[in-house]
Amino acid sequence: MMKREEIHIGIVGLGYVGLPLATLFASRYPTVGYDCNSLRVTELAKANDSTCEVDAATLQKALQSGRLTLVDKPEALKECNVYIVAVPTPVDCNNHPDLMPLIGASQTVGALLDKGDVVIYESTVYPGVTEDECVPQLVAASGLKYNTDFFVGYSPERVNPSDTEHTVETIIKVTSGSTPETADFVDELYNSVLRNGTHKAPSIRVAEASKIVENCQRDVNIAFINELAKIFAAMGIDTNDVLAAAATKWNFIKMKPGLVGGHCISVDPYYLIEKAQVYGVLPRVMYSARRLNDSMGAYVAGQVVKQMNLKGVPVKDAKILILGFAFKENCPDTRNTKVVDIYNSLKEYTPNIAVCDDWVDAERVRKEYGIEIKKTENINQDIRYDAAILAVAHRQFADIDLRRLVPEPGVVYDVKGVLPRHQIDARL
Repeated sequence: MMKREEIHIGIVGLGYVGLPLATLFASRYPTVGYDCNSLRVTELAKANDSTCEVDAATLQKALQSGRLTLVDKPEALKECNVYIVAVPTPVDCNNHPDLMPLIGASQTVGALLDKGDVVIYESTVYPGVTEDECVPQLVAASGLKYNTDFFVGYSPERVNPSDTEHTVETIIKVTSGSTPETADFVDELYNSVLRNGTHKAPSIRVAEASKIVENCQRDVNIAFINELAKIFAAMGIDTNDVLAAAATKWNFIKMKPGLVGGHCISVDPYYLIEKAQVYGVLPRVMYSARRLNDSMGAYVAGQVVKQMNLKGVPVKDAKILILGFAFKENCPDTRNTKVVDIYNSLKEYTPNIAVCDDWVDAERVRKEYGIEIKKTENINQDIRYDAAILAVAHRQFADIDLRRLVPEPGVVYDVKGVLPRHQIDARL
């Protein structure tokens, strides 16, 4: 394996995972960050990250150091000898894994490989993808022999958008390699830039499985809490009060009901669900959790309609305000947001729905979802709404007087469970 002073890193994909990695490795090694989106590269070259994962000062420092170069042409990666692939692993419209971004990235890297190079994958996949799907692409594109001429590692990403505490440099990273020597090299490489070390898995498949289990476990746990929320709502019991009481037990897992969106928890379980069935195992718990969590947007809309009916507020052509469209608070990420399900369900009753979010890219939302987004400052204070839904707890919403915007008998519904009780009619 190459010596530390010989390492030249190439990052393929400059999104939520790749950009933080690029700036981190550039603190120690010459690093080239590549993305096929030229507009994204131009944006980053000006130290502007629209994902808000890397602040302008950190990005500017990395660029000015001379160790970080950002490019939109793959040929610029040719001098690299360690390639880190950080591209999306989405699902299609039927929730089947879509490996095309990963396959495409493997073909791109394969065409650049030289003898002795190492390719490390960070994208979330089911066990076996790296060696069964990606490696053959590397071999075909390079003409080199696996584990003789080039080597492969896997270190799953653990990015949590908008989380300023668990950043890539502070988390413990799982590492693995295609040979014992490669595993040691990958482990030492990440350890050289991380603060809290690594966990070296015994194989690539174990590392792949560990990542997908992290997200499946959280999905199942949230589904359980969401199911409790439905049960207790039907019984007229406040779920948050129940959870607060139960949480006094020392080993109770503290969670809250909510909408499950984003690119990880709402997507990754489908990868393991599909692969499990190939081996003749029907993952009933994970599949049920996915169905339940995917239904929560429509459930929230139904609860709002129920509250309006109980208070005698006509639903047809009602004026409704939805606060938040991103999949989580203080974050611009709208991938797989379940707020759109609330919107679409209520759209069956009324066209008068205003959606407010200061974080998201309004033009992107308009193109992708066909929904107009307002800023907080543009909420018309003269309009009185028949119902309002706090769907995402952005900090900009903390000072909004919802009872002024939604006078009685209007309905205020709190998805996040953060509003004072005197301001709301119901919460999830």
